[in-house]
Amino acid sequence: MIKTIDTRHGTANQHSFSKGNCLPYTGVPFGMNYFAPQTTDQNGSWWFHPNDRTFQGYRLTHQPSPWMGDFSRMLMTPFSGELADISLFHAQSSYRPEEAVFAPYQLKINQLHYGIDSILVPSMYGAILELTFSQEQNGLLLTLPGMKDVQQINDSELQLSIVNFSGCEDEDFTFYLTFQFAEPVLSFVKTTKDSDTFIKLDFGSVKQQTIHLGTSFISQEQAALNLEREKEKSLAEFLQTSQQEWTSYFNRIQVEHPDSQQTKTFYHNLYRIFLFPQTFYEIDARGHKIHYDTFNRKVQSGVLYTNNGFWDTYKTVYPLFSLIAQEKYGEMLEGFLNSYEETGFLPKWLSPDERGLMPGTLIDAVIADAAVKNIRPDLMPRFLKAMEKGATVQSERANYGRQGTLDYLKYGYVPSSYHESVNHTLDYAYSDFCISQVAKTLGDKEMAQTYAQQSLNYRQISDPAVGLMRAKDAEGHFRKDFSPIRWGRDYAEGSAWQSSFAVYQDFQGLIQYMGGQTAFTEKLIALCNQSPDFDVAGYGFEIHEMSEMAAVEFGQLAISNQPSFHYPYLFSYVGKPEMAQPLIKNLLTECFSSDTDGYPGDEDNGSMAGWYIFNSLGFYPVSPGTGEYVIGMPLVKKAVLILSTGEKLTITTSPNQRQQQFIHQTKRNDRPHQQLFFTHDDLMTGGKIDYQLGIVPHPKEYKTSDFPFSLSK
Repeated sequence: MIKTIDTRHGTANQHSFSKGNCLPYTGVPFGMNYFAPQTTDQNGSWWFHPNDRTFQGYRLTHQPSPWMGDFSRMLMTPFSGELADISLFHAQSSYRPEEAVFAPYQLKINQLHYGIDSILVPSMYGAILELTFSQEQNGLLLTLPGMKDVQQINDSELQLSIVNFSGCEDEDFTFYLTFQFAEPVLSFVKTTKDSDTFIKLDFGSVKQQTIHLGTSFISQEQAALNLEREKEKSLAEFLQTSQQEWTSYFNRIQVEHPDSQQTKTFYHNLYRIFLFPQTFYEIDARGHKIHYDTFNRKVQSGVLYTNNGFWDTYKTVYPLFSLIAQEKYGEMLEGFLNSYEETGFLPKWLSPDERGLMPGTLIDAVIADAAVKNIRPDLMPRFLKAMEKGATVQSERANYGRQGTLDYLKYGYVPSSYHESVNHTLDYAYSDFCISQVAKTLGDKEMAQTYAQQSLNYRQISDPAVGLMRAKDAEGHFRKDFSPIRWGRDYAEGSAWQSSFAVYQDFQGLIQYMGGQTAFTEKLIALCNQSPDFDVAGYGFEIHEMSEMAAVEFGQLAISNQPSFHYPYLFSYVGKPEMAQPLIKNLLTECFSSDTDGYPGDEDNGSMAGWYIFNSLGFYPVSPGTGEYVIGMPLVKKAVLILSTGEKLTITTSPNQRQQQFIHQTKRNDRPHQQLFFTHDDLMTGGKIDYQLGIVPHPKEYKTSDFPFSLSK
């Protein structure tokens, strides 16, 4: 299936409206570097668009999101003939996007201006670029923002270093590159314009040039070592290795759909799952794993990962890894612990180091989910200390740890004097629950009980009078002039409608606090059946998340952003899953596709791709840290998961046509399954899940034990 993936999925975007905000990344899974064609240098972080017909070169990139920006980037532009000026504008060429190959494991471009055919195939720490020329005077233009140093070692080797980033603790954070040319470089011209350095390399009348590239965040010597390990490999060998690495992950889930387009969409989302976080460690000459620590500005031993925002990814990415990629999940945890030990706080948004964005410290959920699933139990004692520090110590640096930590402990909520105080309060309460869960796995009953009780702090800002969460000042007064559709100020990327149901640890308690099951059900109906209206007052202007919610008719269920991901599943907590089943199926089929506009909003490092995958399979990890998956509404006809235990989990649905909008009955290993959830431990044993679908709802009565986890019963 990897050969059918077009990496332009979700790449048709602009700053004011997102259909994924993805980039067409070619690399190996979780690669240290990615490569993509650059089509414009005029739109900032939106430097690729699938409808552009200009090819400016192959960009080596580490951009996790346009909102984060790129770092350690550079551009390689093949050309022929004389350039009127040494500039990107004079070197660029038209190309035919419909004839180009955008695959996870290779890029193929034909530059119409020059008649140059090129193939780029990546590896973990480098790449091979093969150029086939049709003219007599041929070369390569390197665009190097923030170039630090360049040395032409001989006529076949070039070493250089660059310093460019959107944000970093190390003001001299350097990226090192080594180029090896199969045919000699006949001339070398360097020029600098503004912040860019251009290096023009001439190859003469050669008809084919093969370039091996090695890179490093550690040193020039390490870049040369990374190149040395691969410089004898041919293009075919690079291609075989890259394809095999992708196939090893793709083979872990095999699906069939009634509609071939849905199969295509599923696998395009699966590709996105294995891009982030990116590898940020290398292998030294002794075979040891090492990385560059930007905080302390020195090389350290051990693994490290970067380019990940946990506010987004904890919901779907890591729970999926817990099923099919535990070995990689375990190594990532080791890297995140290294981040803590080097900076003093667990990471929140890494790119390349702590950027401190978004509310909460939701890596706590990544850790707790691993703890209850027995993934890397050896790390959990140190993680528990790190989590407790994050919950009790206010960092002197605003980008580390919780905001308003001491006030949260004092009042039981984050006061309204803090920006996005409602989301901070709810996220801290959920993190407290996650701390409790890790403590429980380690046998620390006192800490488990303390933090479980503290996780009920969501009640402090619950307003039963309106059935939503509201900001309070330090005196305990709700903010006046409340509007449920006002975005911003007290809420992160949403209004009270998108922010009030983030009580993953205690939905039953929230239901009781908001007036009981009938009142809560009516609140959910009101959420879904109203217009997608919004008030911009908190921001002062319309942000793209507002535009994306309003673009589709799903009420205030803004599937375009992570806070709404679990909303359909809230119906299960009132014993009415049949009310969510058509909703889930319509969200999957109306808001997602395999095209360049394939997402309803920012995809965000695999988080939205993971939402699609889980919901297609018929269950979803509503509350990471509980070890449960709530049953939803499957889209697949059949799926086979190769689990990290080596067991196979086979999922079937029948009949499965467009008119089947409901689950009539669920069976687990040929026995009726009444509970509204599956447990992780049960799924990891493999076996079968059979969904019998129907065209009308099948309401049932449920016992207390049938409901998903909640602290309150």
